[in-house]
Amino acid sequence: MGNERLRDDCFALPPGVDWTPVDEALDRLKARLSPVVGIEKLEIADCAGRILARPAKANRDNPAATNSAVDGYAFAYDSVAGANCKLALADGKSAAGNPYAGKVEPGAAVRVLTGGVLPPGTDTVVLEEDASVSGRNVEFRPPARRGANARRRGEDFKEGGLLLQKGRVVSPQDLAAMSAAGIEFAKVRRRLRVGVLSTGSELRPVGSPMTPDQVYDANRPMLLSLIRRWGFESVDLGCFGDDRKVIRSALDAGANEVDAMLTTGGASTGDEDHVSALLSAEGKLTFWRIAVKPGRPLAMALWNGVPVFGLPGNPVAAFVCALIFSRPALRAMAGGEWHLPRGCLVPAAFEKNKKAGRREFLRARLNGNSEAEVFHSEGSGLTTGLSWSDGLVELDDGAAQIRCGSLVRYLPYSSFGI
Repeated sequence: MGNERLRDDCFALPPGVDWTPVDEALDRLKARLSPVVGIEKLEIADCAGRILARPAKANRDNPAATNSAVDGYAFAYDSVAGANCKLALADGKSAAGNPYAGKVEPGAAVRVLTGGVLPPGTDTVVLEEDASVSGRNVEFRPPARRGANARRRGEDFKEGGLLLQKGRVVSPQDLAAMSAAGIEFAKVRRRLRVGVLSTGSELRPVGSPMTPDQVYDANRPMLLSLIRRWGFESVDLGCFGDDRKVIRSALDAGANEVDAMLTTGGASTGDEDHVSALLSAEGKLTFWRIAVKPGRPLAMALWNGVPVFGLPGNPVAAFVCALIFSRPALRAMAGGEWHLPRGCLVPAAFEKNKKAGRREFLRARLNGNSEAEVFHSEGSGLTTGLSWSDGLVELDDGAAQIRCGSLVRYLPYSSFGI
């Protein structure tokens, strides 16, 4: 569990707000959420996938000394003139980890291998294939500029320089830079523990005996997997029927175990929407009606000080709202940078007359011509559309007439970290 808490009014909306546009909802989350998890010190090898709690700064220059980028011959650029030159070849060589002992005098060159430190008296390297050796001399056409084929000291980064910002999720490639900088340990955020709770008397876990009026719980396995893919620790809080006392107990138990909770079902205002009723009566609830399709009802609340995101019950709506709203919010609570998906404009391979008023996200995939196709139905209970698609097409809040060839914004699932 974390050792920090959000303000009781962190999810509050101004008086009179009814429908909340997607961008406004995201801006409010960004402004009001803060890290809720503590900090620990880890060896660099254990930091991949963790969020930096402090900036990473270099402990040394990289390269630590000017060295050769190629196999060739090192010399002083000012010691040559003309189209071709012949220099005396010094005894010995400079190799990676075994530098040349001594200084190279003006008018001389020395053999240098890739990674070998340039000896004093040299600043430029000519490629081996561009030079010819005859006896104790080397002849070549000088490179066009001083410092050619040399990697300058500190050209990658300088000692004390900022390497990575805090809030960054450490990647495998970051480990290369941190190791090159001599960083042995880093301070990172503890993993955010996120619980998932399914509600609905019609739900049954996969493998249970079923009747025609019942459905398998598709949301919980999906959301638990998303949480793990995002680098958080997932906690299965179970599946419960529409019983207010039972759901209250489940929320109490979850609040003692996790840093944040995702619930599905019961987030609207119907007779059996016990999640929103409980959060309203006993928690700190803001019932956000987001101008988004699929979705709309999205309960934002604190239960015993723990943030709760009440997602819609239909799997497609739960999935889309988790990507659009829960992912950046959870990342902020985990101490990470605020992160929205990066999309690109592609031609549409579909037609649609969109009404004004809501942001729409359509299950989509790119065809062989890099055009966006959309799933044949917008029904938010059709889970096959999630498997069929490899991203979402985002249609802005206003009215639009989409025709084949119209440019639309495509968001690949990879831009959501999955």
